[in-house]
Amino acid sequence: MTTYFTKDHEWIRIDGDVATVGITDYAQSQLGDVVYVELPEIGKALAKGDEAAVVESVKAASEVFAPVSGTVEAVNVALTDEPGKINESPEAEGWFVKLKLTASDELAELLDEEAYKAFVETL
Repeated sequence: MTTYFTKDHEWIRIDGDVATVGITDYAQSQLGDVVYVELPEIGKALAKGDEAAVVESVKAASEVFAPVSGTVEAVNVALTDEPGKINESPEAEGWFVKLKLTASDELAELLDEEAYKAFVETL
């Protein structure tokens, strides 16, 4: 599995033609305690940059954007009852959606882990 990152602080883990999407540890630390998550409908087509989910914390509401185009195959329904999973395990149990890739060439526009870490250091 390969993991990529965006400058909007989403991570995307590729397994075959399915991409699991979440927010980075940096993003969850900036948000603070997550209290609510709004997830998309299964089957919804998302273009790169579309709003894939909404996260509300004690500090702010924030959108999670689709890092690549795809169709929503699964959502992490556990987050509905336990939004704190995003703070506890942002890059594992705190994933938001799984997308069936429709434009895998878009992956080339994303950052690898090293480039993302270098980007965060500039913030």
